[in-house]
Amino acid sequence: MPVRKANAAWEGTLKEGQGTVSLGSGAFEGKYSFGSRFEENPGTNPEELIAAAHAGCFTMALNAGLGRGGHQAKRVATTAKVHLEKVGEGFGITRIELDTEAEVPGIDDATFQDFAKKAKEGCPVSKALAAVEITMNARLVG
Repeated sequence: MPVRKANAAWEGTLKEGQGTVSLGSGAFEGKYSFGSRFEENPGTNPEELIAAAHAGCFTMALNAGLGRGGHQAKRVATTAKVHLEKVGEGFGITRIELDTEAEVPGIDDATFQDFAKKAKEGCPVSKALAAVEITMNARLVG
């Protein structure tokens, strides 16, 4: 299996400086700053990148599980919300919310919920983030 990588660089002080992050594949490069991480300023931040990774991993895991179970999804879409909050003297990721919707012909909700739960527990990013509370809202649409 390939090893994935990303790069980050920072220049200046914590509050006045800025940095860039880039994916090893070249698919994304973005600026980040104190303001984009702890306020609502433009730019990306590590938590947003974790959210993207988790949403992508979970969505693929759910789609794969459904397919293996004989339920081909027409579409699976997920939003991940990563909560960064003050914890003691520092900051911590305190919870992640997965909100997914799927169009899966011929499946009942109980069966779908079982597949979604297994995907949440089994996706590699969920496993890597297991120290954080991960909640999920999964619903069928269409």
